[in-house]
Amino acid sequence: MLRRSLLRSVALLPLVLAGGAVVAQRRYLAGMEDVPLAPALATPEPPFSFDSPQGRIIITYAKGATDRASVLAFYVTSLPQLGWRREEETLFRREGESLRLEFGPPARDLTVRFTLAPAL
Repeated sequence: MLRRSLLRSVALLPLVLAGGAVVAQRRYLAGMEDVPLAPALATPEPPFSFDSPQGRIIITYAKGATDRASVLAFYVTSLPQLGWRREEETLFRREGESLRLEFGPPARDLTVRFTLAPAL
């Protein structure tokens, strides 16, 4: 009985270690350290950002070999866990800020524009 329990624990060890590695590898949008970067996307350029009297404004782009539905599904699932609430298909709000996702025209690589601005 003890041997079986020990073998089961050893067998599960790679899964536990892999789970920790996945968490450590989570990436975030450049300039928006509280907004995760969807898998298959990369931010090739630094963000455009400035502070206004109403709050921060950040615009950044991400690009990758993926599709609109996959990216949107990622954000619909992950952003509410970080306090964002979905108000429209591609608009999220949290604590006085809005985050809008805009998708470029169909191409080999998908381009997504992220705009973080004070909520109006």
